Parts: sequence; structure tokens; C-alpha cells
Amino acid sequence: MNKTIFQKIIDREIPAQLAHDDELCLAIHDIAPQAPVHVLVISKKPIARVGEATAADQVLLGHLLLTAAAIAKKLGLAESGYRLVINHGRDGGESVPHLHVHLLGRRPLAWPPG
Repeated sequence: MNKTIFQKIIDREIPAQLAHDDELCLAIHDIAPQAPVHVLVISKKPIARVGEATAADQVLLGHLLLTAAAIAKKLGLAESGYRLVINHGRDGGESVPHLHVHLLGRRPLAWPPG
């Protein structure tokens, strides 16, 4: 199976601007940001998408969200607000089949998205 670009970043085969790194996830600044702050919090466990996670991944899923919130606070987004997005499948906007959370902020984000 071919590695995703995120797995190559996790394996340090491709450089990225790190925002966070721990035993469960890696966070990087998006190279094509959709907001002034756009960070991707990426699972180190190779799960293609959130709908393929299992009950055994509950701790990991919670960790991704708590890590995104901590990064948002560190980057000064907690007061003004931010958005967390998890895409699933083609119609959901998924472009890389590797579980990750988008952290977007530092501009007003309209609703509905897309």
C-alpha cells in the first residue's frame, strides 16, 4: 500500500512546519491555508477516515480534538473562536485518506461552509 503524504510527513520523508508532535499525533501548518491559521492535527495511527475508526480508537479520537483545542489556545484563537473540521469521503471534502482534524481560525468563518 502506498503511503499518504501525511504518513510521509510523520516518517520525516517530507518536511513540514510542525505545530505539535507527541506519541499519538503530529500537527502541521497547512501549505495551502484556507484561513490565516490552518493547522492539520494528524493521527499517527494510519486510519483512513473517521468513519473507519473503531471503539478501540476512542482515546486517539479524543486526543486529536483536545490537541487541536490546546493548539488553538497556544495560537491565540480561543478568545475569538475557531473551527474544527473532519472530512469523510469525496463529498465530505476529503482529499487525503488519512485521519486528520483541520483547525481554522483568525478570520470569520461563514455558515454553511462550502
